[in-house]
Parts: sequence; structure tokens; C-alpha cells
Amino acid sequence: MNIYVLQAFLDGVLMGGIYALAALGLSLIFGVLKITNFAHGAMMTMGMYAVYAISVGMGIGPYAALPLAMAMMFGLGFLIQRVLINSIDHAPAYNQLLLTLGVAYILENVLLMVFTPNYRTLTVDAFQKAIHIGPLTVAPARLIMFAVVLAVTAGFYMLLYKTRVGRSIRASAQDEEGARLMGIHVKRIRAAAFGLGAVCTGIAGGLLTPVMSIYPTLGESFQLKCFVIAVLGGMGNLWGAFLSGIFIGVIESLSGYFLGGTWSEMLIYGAFILILLVRPTGIFGRGNRRES
Repeated sequence: MNIYVLQAFLDGVLMGGIYALAALGLSLIFGVLKITNFAHGAMMTMGMYAVYAISVGMGIGPYAALPLAMAMMFGLGFLIQRVLINSIDHAPAYNQLLLTLGVAYILENVLLMVFTPNYRTLTVDAFQKAIHIGPLTVAPARLIMFAVVLAVTAGFYMLLYKTRVGRSIRASAQDEEGARLMGIHVKRIRAAAFGLGAVCTGIAGGLLTPVMSIYPTLGESFQLKCFVIAVLGGMGNLWGAFLSGIFIGVIESLSGYFLGGTWSEMLIYGAFILILLVRPTGIFGRGNRRES
């Protein structure tokens, strides 16, 4: 196989990991709250700027700043759900969608006022030299990025399926009234789930700060891809979101190599439509059998 094709494939896998982590947060929020979060891209940008501000302000590296940014993103997500979304919990679904869209514009404008539209960069000198894996080359920051994505995805799986909090989250998602009867504080669990979704986007955004320039509306370019990945993976399916993210990342990278970057978006969404025609609930979603 052509070495350049292998390089494009590797780049797609590594970038797909970030897509997957961001989509995991969206899938988690939908699985528990049953709403589509249009503020997801803006929250991802908030994670980028949180890492940037902490790193520059405290004089530490972006990876050391990541835990503090995660705590900030959890608090932001918890408050958005508890104060705003929870107040219209029984309103029509489109009201909730419009609310999250409004939150997205507020977050973006706050970033514009605080950081201006100028591009910001954050480099890590120790990770600037490329690593050679046989004939392939990869930036160390991208390898770290992918390793963290794997660890976070595994950590969320353990949280959701091996802990009491995870059982409460899944119970609230499956049967809210039944969860209340079992003594679960559903409102608190829903806010925590939104906070955890925000943490996923914050980590994904924070990991990108050493590898790309950031600006206040950058998250918009990730928003739709996250929706595509979450749906293909099956809403609420952690590993489905991870594998779908890799799939989309590889399509994007290979189509960019063979056809040019202008074709990438069309092929991604074209593949998305074709897959949904065959499997309406996504590649890894349940209930894909069509009724005759």
C-alpha cells in the first residue's frame, strides 16, 4: 500500500479519536436527558479556551491544565442543566433545542469579548519533534491525544457500568419515574450527566489546543460531525461513538488525500445518509431491523 495512503489513514484514526470523544459527550447527554445539545460545539470551544487560559495564566503545560479545565467544564454543564434546561424540562422539545442554541451563541460571544476574534496558539516545545514509526511520522501531541481518548472512554465505561452513580444515570435514562421510586435524585443525576457530557467536550477541546490554533467559533466546525458520529454509533453507546468517530476521521482523511479537502464533507455526510437508509438507528444502534 502507498505510504502516503497509510499516513493519511493514521492521521484519520488519530483525529477520529477526538471526534469520538466529543460525540461521546453528546451521546451521553441525549441518552439521559433526551435532548439534542446545540451548545455542544460552543462548549468544546470553552474547553479549548479554559486549557489555554489556565496554561498561560499559571505558566503550566496544557496537559497539566486539563484537570482544572475538566472541573470547570463539569461545573458549567451542571449549572446549564440545573438552572436553564431543568426550568423548561416539560416544555416541547423544540423549546429545549432553541434554549441550547441560545446558550451556544452566548458562550461564543463571551469568548469573543474576553479573548477577541484573534487566533490563539499554545505549543509544547517538548512535543514538537515528530516521532517516526517505520516510514510513518506522527506528532507526539496527537499520540498523547489518542491515548487520553482511549483512557477517558474506558473510564466513562467503568463509571457508567461499574459504579453506583453510573447505575443511577442509566436507571434515570431508562425509566425516570422508576428511578425516583428507587430513591434516586433524578434532577441531580440529570444535571451530573450534562456536566459529564461537558467534561467530554472539554477534554476533546483541551487536547486540541497544542495541535491547532483556536478562535471563539471553532467549535461550530465540530458540531455537526459530533451529531453524525453520535447517531452512527447509536445514541448512548460509548464504544459505538468511539468506533464511529474513527470511521468518520478515516473517511475525512482519505477523501482529503485522494480527492482534495473540498470533497471530505460531502463524502462524510453522503456516507451518513447511506448508512441510515440501511440502519436507521446507526451502525451500532439497537433495533435496526426494518419493519416490512
